[in-house]
Amino acid sequence: MYGWIWRHIPFKQWQLKSLVSVVLIGALTAVLWYKVFPAVEPILPFDDVQVETDDPAGDSGQMEPPPSTAPSKGPSSLPSKVPSKLPTKTLSAPAVLPS
Repeated sequence: MYGWIWRHIPFKQWQLKSLVSVVLIGALTAVLWYKVFPAVEPILPFDDVQVETDDPAGDSGQMEPPPSTAPSKGPSSLPSKVPSKLPTKTLSAPAVLPS
């Protein structure tokens, strides 16, 4: 199909044929964008959004609170392996020598 179109463009130079091809593509895009797509939009199901739920309450608007769970506690009876006071190093600033 594209070869047939390319052979039937009336110019001999490939630059002019390319320009005519780009214009044809732009014209086809404009016709689709402004005429065809708006004409078929009403019959397309894009605006028909329905959310189905299995909630027996329906659309009451009230949400159930999340189930309450007690926070998990770690084993507090085990001795801690982390020392209570970590050793710290004191860093001294390097001396700046005049140049």
